[in-house]
Amino acid sequence: MIEETDTDAWFAELYERHRGLVYSTALRLCGGRGDAEDLTAEAFLRAYRAGSGYGAQRRAELRSRAWLMAILMNLWRNRGRDAARRPPPEPIDGVPEPADPGESVEQAVARRETGGELAALLRLLPERQREAVVLRHIGGLSTAEVAEALGVPEGTAKSHVSRGLKRLRELTEDSAQGGARWTGTR
Repeated sequence: MIEETDTDAWFAELYERHRGLVYSTALRLCGGRGDAEDLTAEAFLRAYRAGSGYGAQRRAELRSRAWLMAILMNLWRNRGRDAARRPPPEPIDGVPEPADPGESVEQAVARRETGGELAALLRLLPERQREAVVLRHIGGLSTAEVAEALGVPEGTAKSHVSRGLKRLRELTEDSAQGGARWTGTR
């Protein structure tokens, strides 16, 4: 019973520390709140199941942020394989994000507009670049953690982030100039 209690305490701390990161990353990857909530719940369920099989020392040595992101990315990719059988997710443009009590109305409006624009631009990136950019700049993971989460060498992760950011800049410039949307064929 002591081991189970230790696992529960470990998981409660893991959840409290990383729930915002996992959810916001899932939201930017999926594009819809319902899918992001499901993906987040499934990621934490898998983490609990895996963690309950680990000893206390292994749980203590675990790089939990990168480990959770790897679980999330694997789940997201697996769901992507099934996407043809389901309708497309609801875009996050029309769904308000939860209010931050310390945020002014002006800040909330600016964040929502920027978030909607970012979500639309992220959907135009190739999958690997979108994953890397979301993990690095929305999730705040280091390049090493991004590499671990994606299961690629660190240089490859860095390249995905760099190319994704370059394409986002191009898309932002095209959008600001009122030009045609970039479709990924450049």
